[in-house]
Parts: sequence; C-alpha cells; structure tokens
Amino acid sequence: MRNMLVTGGAGFIGSNFIHHILEEYREVRVVNLDCLTYAGNLDNLAGLEKDERYEFVQENILNAPAVEKILREYEINQVIHFAAESHVDRSIDNPSQFIKTNVEGTMSMLNSCMQVWQTGQDEDGYPRYQEGVRYLQVSTDEVYGALGPCGVFTEASPIAPNSPYAASKASADLLVAAYAKTYHFPMNITRCSNNYGPRQHEEKLIPLMIGRALAGLPLPLYGRGEQIRDWIHVRDHCRALDLVLRQGLLGEVYNIGGENECANIKLVERLLCLLGVKKDCIQFVSDRLGHDFRYAIGNGKIKALGHANTVDFDRGLEETIEWYRQNVRH
Repeated sequence: MRNMLVTGGAGFIGSNFIHHILEEYREVRVVNLDCLTYAGNLDNLAGLEKDERYEFVQENILNAPAVEKILREYEINQVIHFAAESHVDRSIDNPSQFIKTNVEGTMSMLNSCMQVWQTGQDEDGYPRYQEGVRYLQVSTDEVYGALGPCGVFTEASPIAPNSPYAASKASADLLVAAYAKTYHFPMNITRCSNNYGPRQHEEKLIPLMIGRALAGLPLPLYGRGEQIRDWIHVRDHCRALDLVLRQGLLGEVYNIGGENECANIKLVERLLCLLGVKKDCIQFVSDRLGHDFRYAIGNGKIKALGHANTVDFDRGLEETIEWYRQNVRH
C-alpha cells in the first residue's frame, strides 16, 4: 500500500489532488497535514471524513518532531509537498512570512524525511533510504522569471525569480535539489503554470473575477491586462503529479503546462462572455509592482512520460463558473 503525506491538502491544488488519488486508487492511504491558514478549507475535503483511507492532521510543517511522528506512525513512503504561501500580492506586502513558510518549511520537511527514511550509509558515505520512498516538491513556473513575446520555459531554463513569492519558491527548489546532490535524497520537483478549477481561493484571478461578476461588482484588472499566462485545469495538473510519483525518474524536474496562453484581459472577457455579463464592468487599476509579463511552459518532458492534458479550456472555464455558482455565496 502507498502511504502518502500531503502537506497543504486543505488548499486548492492539494485538496483536488487528494480527491484524485482516492478516486483513482484503492490501495492507498492519504494523510493530509495542514495548519489551516486563511487558504486552507476543510470544506474542500467534504465527503472524505468517513473514508478509512483518509486522515486529517492539523499541524505546522515547521514542527519537525510532529512531522517525524506522522511519518513514522503512518509509515509514510511518499510526501507531496504543496504547503506554501502562494499569493504574489501578499508576498509583496509581507515577504518574511513567505520565507518562513516556503523556505524554512521546506527545509523542515526535508530534514524530517531524512531523519525518518534514512537507513544507513553506502560505501561512499551517502545516506541509504527505505525502499520506494519519494519526496515531490510542487513548485511554480514563476521561479523562472518572465518571458518575452516568444519562447517557453524548459527544465533547463535559468532560475530568475522576480517577486518575493517566486524567490521563496525558487529557494525551496534549490534546497531540494541540493539535498538530492549532497545526500542523494529521493526527490522530484514539478513546476506548473497557472491552475484554475474548483476549490480555488477567491483572491486568485479567475475566482475573483467570477465572484465579483456574479455579485455585480467592478472587476479590477492590473495595468491594461496585457500580461500573458498559461492556464492548466487543476485536474490535469493532479494527473501529471500522479504520473511523476509513479514513473518520474528520481532527481528530475518536470514542467507541467496547460498550453493555453492567454492575456489577462482576454481571459476576463472570455469569462464575462460565458457569464453573460457586459465588459464595461472591467476596471483597470495600478499595475502590480514588478509584474512579470509572460509565462509559458514547454511540456516535452512530462509528455515523454505519457501525460496529455484532457480538459478543454472553454469547457473547463464553464465547469469552474458553474462550481462557483453552486458553492459560493455572492
């Protein structure tokens, strides 16, 4: 049986991943570790409370003794590390919190896993680990910085973050990679483009625009809305993460893109069209400090593992709008 520890599992992507795993596999147990900040919501896991394969533990990833106890008690052999501060605007206002959670929290998780999984040393002095254990660091394309009007990020692109959030995630990624080099730590890193879909916190672009449009409020859009993002449905992201856990080569980085590049203004207009709301509710506001112009991900490496996105962008947006209609009060 696979025993998974999912950190940040009450958040947007983490909760969708837990649903995916429990729906796809019978021989699996998932322990959800979340400290329930503003972004964590146990309603995202509604319906799983009676599933014997699922367990929720409220704890902070910085509490190493507690994490080590969980790893031992549940005989965890796979850690999927989602837990992070993730909103760029918040990182501009309070960078130190992002360093504590994203950098120090990741180091705490790495040390806890090493402490529990290590079984000895090889002839060269490198640690040996329990058979089959794996740590997956879930990261973001923002660690690569910004692109010009053409080209895509690949796994070989230089790390060049531009926001405190991106810098904290890049720092965490580099720590994970350093542990792999120095300690032969069994890890993978994934870097994904912008996610959308059900259960996303209302501060993010798509749920923010849907919620305000449904409530008849103005839709604030940075600058002239010309920034370009690549969008992937969270369901496709979760399928790709699952694939890396099962078939990814240890030590490798895998980019996960949606192949749906869209300027923010075009995306918002698309949402308004699907909602049947006039475009005159868009309100341009002062641009974000240091706003990256464009992100785009090359999917070649994850495709070589057999991954293919399945959710059509317009259909995914329609489903997302319907979910917010049904589940969020306006």
